Amino acid sequence: MAEDRLPPVLRRLWGHEPVPRRGPRPRLDLATITAAAIEIADAEGLAGVSMNSVATRVGVAATALYRYIGSKDDLLVLMADAVAPDPPDPSGRPWRDYLALWTRIQRDIVLRHTWVLPIANFAPPLGPRRLLWLDRAFAALDGTGLDDGEKINVASTLAGYALTDAAIVHTAGTGLQEYADSGIDSAADYGELLAEVLDPGTYPALSAAVRAGVFRGAESWVDDADFRFGLDLLLDGVEQLIARRTSDRRAADERASDGRAAADDRTSGGHVAGK
Repeated sequence: MAEDRLPPVLRRLWGHEPVPRRGPRPRLDLATITAAAIEIADAEGLAGVSMNSVATRVGVAATALYRYIGSKDDLLVLMADAVAPDPPDPSGRPWRDYLALWTRIQRDIVLRHTWVLPIANFAPPLGPRRLLWLDRAFAALDGTGLDDGEKINVASTLAGYALTDAAIVHTAGTGLQEYADSGIDSAADYGELLAEVLDPGTYPALSAAVRAGVFRGAESWVDDADFRFGLDLLLDGVEQLIARRTSDRRAADERASDGRAAADDRTSGGHVAGK
């Protein structure tokens, strides 16, 4: 069975492990343990999450947690899936509006729980909550003419963009201390430094843009307008793909119609010649 190939932690997450008929009833469940771990991560970051700290939070000995979770790595898998809320309902929304909202919410989830960034990856989702988001993206694209493989690629691209943008926003807000000695506190400062170090002979295009003031006047490293620009760029591409598929389908229908008409003409002509 397919579920037999799932790691034990995912089998538990999907509720596919048999429930013991004998022995004391478990005091805890995965949801309680995972919620406690998320609370710790939100307050202290991933560094604060350990089997000991989670056990203390739920009021058991650390060894008791191993009855439910095999390791801290398993706990991180659970946390990354559980942190996602229910996706919005696509009913009644145009596909583009829905996917814009779908992508923004995923970006905002990561920004609210930035500890997800070190454990997030671009592997296909296997947890029930993440797969629920993929299901809703499929539903939103129903009727667009895209095939299932294209729908998966659209969802994967948008989810990757949400994660990447969240990483940029988070890094811009916390990582500038690395450049403290250079006095880089904003995008404008960054542009001024580039103007000093870039050699127009080696970097002609970038140097020209910097000297023209591409970073000038920028109040921060990131802006919501930057997120919207990138998102619109991706959705414009999806829209063009849908338009191509519609055009291809229309052309195929016309060719099929022309073929049927030609066949009818040949049949009709044959009947007339045979009279």
